[in-house]
Amino acid sequence: MAKGYEPKKLLVEGTDDLRVIPELIENNGIPWGKKNKPIVFIQDCGGYENINAELISTELQASGLTNLGIIIDADEDASARWTSIRNACLQSIPTIPQQIPQTGLIISTNGIKFGIWIMPDNLMRGMLETFLAYMIPDESEPLWQYAQEVVAEAKNRGALFIDPHVDKAHIYTWLAWQHPPGRQLHDAIKQRILNPIHPNAQIFVNWFKTLYDL
Repeated sequence: MAKGYEPKKLLVEGTDDLRVIPELIENNGIPWGKKNKPIVFIQDCGGYENINAELISTELQASGLTNLGIIIDADEDASARWTSIRNACLQSIPTIPQQIPQTGLIISTNGIKFGIWIMPDNLMRGMLETFLAYMIPDESEPLWQYAQEVVAEAKNRGALFIDPHVDKAHIYTWLAWQHPPGRQLHDAIKQRILNPIHPNAQIFVNWFKTLYDL
């Protein structure tokens, strides 16, 4: 499909989102389709700073568009991130609500179904990796707790990761202890090392299915 003619489109911050979301949706029973004709076309925007008012306006005017979603990280403040993305949307969507619902935003604008999800859950600080921790199998909870303790101790001993990336350190430490060790995030879902049908992930999955009429 030529650029500008994808009826269902999703804007994301980076390549991890680009790889993780198809695996998560497919492992919840919805075939993703072929590489050149997926059920939803995902655009890696190369960072939150590139998901701006101009991009949103341009995408909403694309020929043939029926559904448009945006997934971004809360980082250190979900409320501040919502205010920022809402301001970027106001130029094109003056009716966008003051608050994002806990179940994610889905509204209609000029006949287009439009949605926003702020990782991990529209309320808390965090990022994609924070959300993926929701899919750690219940039986692995003791090991997950220990991984967090190890990361804290590593930081005390001079580990160089910055505090905003602690959730990345947690999940990659836990993945390093699985069989086989060190799977990439999307592959951990595909191989069911992370549980894609975990109840904690279903609010997001339901948002995605509703937004894209799946």
